[in-house]
Amino acid sequence: MSILGTRVERREDPRLLTVGGTYVDDLRDPALDGALHVTYVRSPLAHAKITGIDTSAAWELPGVVGVFTAADVDLPPFPPNAGISGPPPAAMARPHLASGTVRYVGEPVAVVLTETWALGEDAAELVSGDYEPLDPVVDVGDALRDEVLLFPEAGTNVTGTSGELDDSLFEGCEVVVTRQIENQRVAAAPLEVRTAACAWDGHKVTLWLSNQNAQSCRDELMANLGLPQEQVRVITPDVGGGFGAKIGVEQEAALLAFLAKRADRPVKWVESRSENLVAMTHGRAQRQVVTIGGRRDGTVLAYRLEIIQDVGAYPRMGAFLPLLTRFMVSGVYDIPKVESIARAVVTNTTPIGAYRGAGRPEATAAVERAMDLFAAETGVDPAEVRRRNLVRPEQFPYSTPGGMTYDTGEYLKGLVAVLEAADYRALREEQAERRAEGATHQLGIGLASYVEITAPNNTEGETGHVEIRPDGSVLVLTGSSPHGQGHWTSYAMLVSDQLGIDLDKIEVVHGDTDLIPKRVGTMGSRSLQLGGSAVHRAAVDVKEKARKLAAELIEIDEADLELTDGSWQVRGTPNVSLSWAELAQRAEDGLAADVHFTEDRPTFPFGSHLAVVEVDTETGKVNYLRHVTVDDAGVIINPILTEGQRHGGIAQGAAQALLEEVSYDADGNPQNANLADYAFITAAELPSFELLTMETPTTLNPLGVKGIGEAGTIGATPAVHNAVVDAVSHLGVRHIDMPTTPERVWKAIQVHS
Repeated sequence: MSILGTRVERREDPRLLTVGGTYVDDLRDPALDGALHVTYVRSPLAHAKITGIDTSAAWELPGVVGVFTAADVDLPPFPPNAGISGPPPAAMARPHLASGTVRYVGEPVAVVLTETWALGEDAAELVSGDYEPLDPVVDVGDALRDEVLLFPEAGTNVTGTSGELDDSLFEGCEVVVTRQIENQRVAAAPLEVRTAACAWDGHKVTLWLSNQNAQSCRDELMANLGLPQEQVRVITPDVGGGFGAKIGVEQEAALLAFLAKRADRPVKWVESRSENLVAMTHGRAQRQVVTIGGRRDGTVLAYRLEIIQDVGAYPRMGAFLPLLTRFMVSGVYDIPKVESIARAVVTNTTPIGAYRGAGRPEATAAVERAMDLFAAETGVDPAEVRRRNLVRPEQFPYSTPGGMTYDTGEYLKGLVAVLEAADYRALREEQAERRAEGATHQLGIGLASYVEITAPNNTEGETGHVEIRPDGSVLVLTGSSPHGQGHWTSYAMLVSDQLGIDLDKIEVVHGDTDLIPKRVGTMGSRSLQLGGSAVHRAAVDVKEKARKLAAELIEIDEADLELTDGSWQVRGTPNVSLSWAELAQRAEDGLAADVHFTEDRPTFPFGSHLAVVEVDTETGKVNYLRHVTVDDAGVIINPILTEGQRHGGIAQGAAQALLEEVSYDADGNPQNANLADYAFITAAELPSFELLTMETPTTLNPLGVKGIGEAGTIGATPAVHNAVVDAVSHLGVRHIDMPTTPERVWKAIQVHS
């Protein structure tokens, strides 16, 4: 019986949940003995000219080893990331430390090296900066006007524009609805903040980093330092959460190589929680305008999405993400005419990066809000509008207006399963009763059907190495490193399934560029379908090598051998056998295989979510009652891991709908720079999720798997959002921007009362 598909408990959890985990701040590597502590001095203003930075008082503090400003750093700035219509202007390159101008609150302007962490905090406060304030640009609409420029040399705040509009798109539509929607800025807020440590050994530098992709970070560091690959090593030990915000090396971590060289000592940087909330990249931050049109029977004929992406102060991945939104613009729906346009602008706020789903949740949130707006205008039930317009199974592989080709899908089946499990009809009847009674607490039912793209960078592939050691244990090397997903368990299951070796004898190693030099990393829900497929095929190759070797050693036909109880046996003569250890010891060139696996196309998981909320119409308070979902990610390797990903994703999506928002005042000052002000969701605000199982295998990889890491977030956000609006829709409310806080809900009710 195959181990795949069974509920194997996560083998990494006992270590991670006790003192056994090793995060960067836990490192006791001798190379880091005597490490100096790195503390950044950050800008208190959103937009200003730096007229002077006085470091003299900090130098006088005993224990201060170094104080550096931009004038001391001879490294090139980081160029802008790829944008939506080519590279953003080169003038928007980001320095390691602000040079001449600061562009957001929290931007590093100086750095202090001290003997202890606490001393670093004191010394940083003694570094004083003189600033000449400039007008800040906080709103994306203001940024588009180019009246105040963040980079005057660039001549514009726009980093890119993509797409065109057709004025005739809605001709022939009986109903057309338009609405502006804010997909608000949120913080990744990983449990482990950003941390890094660095040491030189002669001409070679090693950077330990809390990050999602060691090899990509190594490549960025090589380019920045001007060093060849053999002189740069990046190690990612245990990583306490990333959610996309730990993709790539940021300038604070990259600067450690320079600081360690100048001080001739190892260095370590551990940011504070407040630093993390103002200086780590944020996510989402799109202003959208949706327009949807069609017939009064609920048939959608045309859909338009206009996007303004807030990139933040420097064009990082946020300058590219609207392309992913445009790719997925029509979601699960077969709409005859679809168009989208995106513009990306810099503002005096924290830079925007990837955040769980990265561009796809924004597309789903828009089209699912549009479907509800269209349903309200036509008077057709929201479930029926979705049912009527879904892509049908016989249309796969389905080419979308966004230029994607969906591999497989059963969208209607997923929606029907959720409606039946939730007893949708009964919920609507209860809602009607409460409305008829004029009850204070009104019921809201929210729907969302979604499709997402996983492994969007599929052509880069991933590599797996499987090796039988002389003692019969297995070494697995993978470039797909985890930050909480459970890679060890799933990869060990794939190897055990092929080789019949117990999970406890399988070691999975990742996150070291010297051991695994050419890999991609963990992002975009790519790990199992690319990294897992590579490990699976490497295990298959090892198995076939072992079969041939065993046949030669026993002098028997390969067909007469079988792998039973962890050893190769002659069929019918079990006492004639060879163990894995014996084979490994007798293999002249070792018993191992390397596989680099790529897919022809990305895969497209899908699902449907139904959320039920209760809204107090006197206070606006939302009580989140139920959440029923189908999240189809193809073949399920381990239901426990899948359910964990779904639980986390749903919670994160609901949090955006109900609570979370990074906000700034008109001067660009952050309004919530700690977890007392930033409304992070907790288990107390969440119901028990009702997870339905459905598997529609993809044909693009040997396992039939699709990604699942971001699915819950993509479906949950619009479902919960729609539920809150639905609860008060009978009062005339058609839209409330996220997060649907009590104040916002109450105000929306007041407008229509």
